[in-house]
Amino acid sequence: MTTEHYYYGLGRRKSAVARVRLYPGTGTVVVNGSPLDAVIVRASSRQDLLRPLTVTETGRRFNVQVKVGGGGTSGWTGAIRLGIARALVVADELHRRPLRANGLLTRDPREKERKKFGLKRARKAPQFTKR
Repeated sequence: MTTEHYYYGLGRRKSAVARVRLYPGTGTVVVNGSPLDAVIVRASSRQDLLRPLTVTETGRRFNVQVKVGGGGTSGWTGAIRLGIARALVVADELHRRPLRANGLLTRDPREKERKKFGLKRARKAPQFTKR
């Protein structure tokens, strides 16, 4: 861990929680101690995750360090994206308007619905038999 100054942002999506730190640097992204390519395999997910940096044109100004847990890779992607966007707003308030215009500061509220008794899943019922 480096002790230099950083900008912090917390992101959540589904059951994933990402703690994001932005350090002044060259644009490297480290997730849970590993490079981004090793953790998020899908190229479209990586591109979506880095969208706050491309929208604000700060991709080469910050190194991103992330600790993320809970959920799966889809939830991780959304949580990291929100965390990066929030950290960019802390870094410079002028980033708020373009991030908001692209919907990157809005937390996605959708969560998994609980399973109900008598059903197979949250809403799927067993097949009805008349006789």
